[in-house]
Amino acid sequence: MIRADFHTHTCFSTDSETPVREMIEQAAECGLKTLCITDHWDEDYPNGLEKTPGIPFRFELDAYGKTLEKLRDEYRDKLDLRIGVEIGLQPHLGIFYKEFVKRYPFDFVIGSVHLVNGSDPYFGELFRELGDEEGYRETWRQTVQNVRQIGDFDVLGHLDYVVRYGIEQEKEYSYRKFADEIDEILKILIERGKGLEVNTAGLKYGLPFAHPHPDILKRYRELGGEIITVGSDAHRPEHIAYEFAKIAEILQECGFRYYAEYRNRHPEFYPIL
Repeated sequence: MIRADFHTHTCFSTDSETPVREMIEQAAECGLKTLCITDHWDEDYPNGLEKTPGIPFRFELDAYGKTLEKLRDEYRDKLDLRIGVEIGLQPHLGIFYKEFVKRYPFDFVIGSVHLVNGSDPYFGELFRELGDEEGYRETWRQTVQNVRQIGDFDVLGHLDYVVRYGIEQEKEYSYRKFADEIDEILKILIERGKGLEVNTAGLKYGLPFAHPHPDILKRYRELGGEIITVGSDAHRPEHIAYEFAKIAEILQECGFRYYAEYRNRHPEFYPIL
């Protein structure tokens, strides 16, 4: 049984208004044993959904750490709170993130691709310019560059997240169509000891699969990949541990028997069932 949610957001993220305490209370009510808060830090994110003009998807790191440390102590009898961050990968940010992750003793760092050639797929420009198929392919190419040039993360987040914003979403998407690019990403992760996240937000947004598609999970396992974390990408309390029972079944069908939780940047493995 998956008892840990390792991808959640709070009011420290630009796209969430939820107090940290509400996320912790909901996680405990859901029966989770471990919760990792992974608020967004996207260096060089263009103007968009920012709370403070010019500073989108960043937060005050000292306040973040102090708030979470205080709540970790307060709730230690109910739940094991881990302190993480989700960094937005761009090829030119390798040196920046190498220094950034040293600024706080994070338990866990997710590396995610939120920008493709400087544009967020959420706003649709990528697909208006290239169409779905080439937009997806360009995302995988950019992801290859990111995971080659940035090593300071633990798992790659929501690998096929871009599909959720395509004009026709999954109609132009399959693992087989993009196997060359996706295999290259998976091989780099495995070679460098990085894990792969299973993110249930795809199901929440109406796709017929979580991120990544089960065919990618199977391929990751075939190639020797073993490190899997599970996260809801919840921005509101009601989405904590979203569809985790379904994910447990999918992971077993794909050949996995264990999932990982991170503490002090090191994976700890637990049986799925």
